[in-house]
Amino acid sequence: MLTGRVNPSGRLPVGVPRTPGGQPSTYLAPPLGRRSQVSNLDPTPLFPFGHGLSYTGFVWEHVTVDGRVLDEGERLDVATDGGVELAIIVRNTGERAGAEVVQLYLHDPVAQVTRPVVRLIGYARVELEAGESQRVSFAVSADLTSFTGLTGARLVEPGDVELRLSTSAEAARHTVPLRLVGPLREVDHTRTLTSQVIVE
Repeated sequence: MLTGRVNPSGRLPVGVPRTPGGQPSTYLAPPLGRRSQVSNLDPTPLFPFGHGLSYTGFVWEHVTVDGRVLDEGERLDVATDGGVELAIIVRNTGERAGAEVVQLYLHDPVAQVTRPVVRLIGYARVELEAGESQRVSFAVSADLTSFTGLTGARLVEPGDVELRLSTSAEAARHTVPLRLVGPLREVDHTRTLTSQVIVE
């Protein structure tokens, strides 16, 4: 790897601390567990969860939601019992083969309980020759936005959320705003727990 014979493609499973004496950390922190104006402590990692390097470069382009490109600032409505298909083209712009890891995070800014700022809900490892491109699609169910509410029930709550296509927990390349519409829905053990991923 150091000589360049092998192209690295691994990603960090924890955040690497910025300061001596710090501890490796999870990315699943609420807003007050991150850098804020209410504390003089800065827990921002030097290298965040999901970070990785490569000897080649990648371009992410042509993001579509349910087969169409959203206009600037457009927010798509999704039923609380529905879902969307999010797709992106990943292209290797370098001169050697490599692998990119496309990470999909959910951001829920307002809920009846405190949520992590982002939560990983899908990922795809895409191996590409120099100049090659592939389409990566995620089938995302509204069930993936569910959380344990104040009553202890698992809920899908109407409101605004974001899907973030990212290279790490801190580095979003594309943000897709959605609005969950419909009634507050309680889900059970039959809920969809993962996003389906297709690389083609």
